[in-house]
Amino acid sequence: MTDLTTLALLGLAGYRGTQLAVHDTILDPVRDRIIAWHERRQDSAVRAAVVTLISCVYCMGWWVSGALLATYLLVTGSFDQAPLLVHGLEWLAVAGLAVLLNRVDDALSQVHG
Repeated sequence: MTDLTTLALLGLAGYRGTQLAVHDTILDPVRDRIIAWHERRQDSAVRAAVVTLISCVYCMGWWVSGALLATYLLVTGSFDQAPLLVHGLEWLAVAGLAVLLNRVDDALSQVHG
């Protein structure tokens, strides 16, 4: 099982990666293209799901956290060191911290305008 310090660092990285994917202006052109792609066929469930994914910190945070955890486990060679269920719990922990940080960030931005 991955230690708590590593899970915390992955959670922080998940928060930052989620902010990058959902909010940061550097990816505005990509998000704008995806939204325009959706507007050309608004009845498409797949296109609507993609737009929801890129605009929702909870949705994107889940996948960013999973990708970060999987990359960490594979790069360090520790993927096969624990059962898949344990890695699922680690994914929940990393995504949970990332979402918590996003909620704190949202709350602070509402307070500070």
